[in-house]
Amino acid sequence: MEKSEAEWQQTLTPAQFGVLRQKGTESPYRNAYCRTYEPGTYACRGCGSLLFTSSAKYHAISGWPSFTQPLTKNAIKYAYDESFGMQRIEALCNVCDGHLGHVFPDGPEPSGLRYCMNSESLVMLADEE
Repeated sequence: MEKSEAEWQQTLTPAQFGVLRQKGTESPYRNAYCRTYEPGTYACRGCGSLLFTSSAKYHAISGWPSFTQPLTKNAIKYAYDESFGMQRIEALCNVCDGHLGHVFPDGPEPSGLRYCMNSESLVMLADEE
């Protein structure tokens, strides 16, 4: 998916643009999905690709929505991130390259990973009853 930076700025709020396109991080605990546990699927705010299910979400006490695993193996693209003097694995949308957050090796089973995501990069689609 290719869009110019101007096109992204027209379709995203400044906060969403800052996270998805400029690799920013939203404030902990004061974000939309930190404490949300309703049934649904989380999609990329930039392109709508399905990324996580609410059944993979857990309370990690990190201040950001956290998941044990993505919806599918190819939903997420990974990149090595050495910004701010840290060594981390960045999680990106595999379709639009939007920055989602980071993956850490301190999560629960089944993966042992914690997908620590920014709410600004996600949109939750409620399950239909």
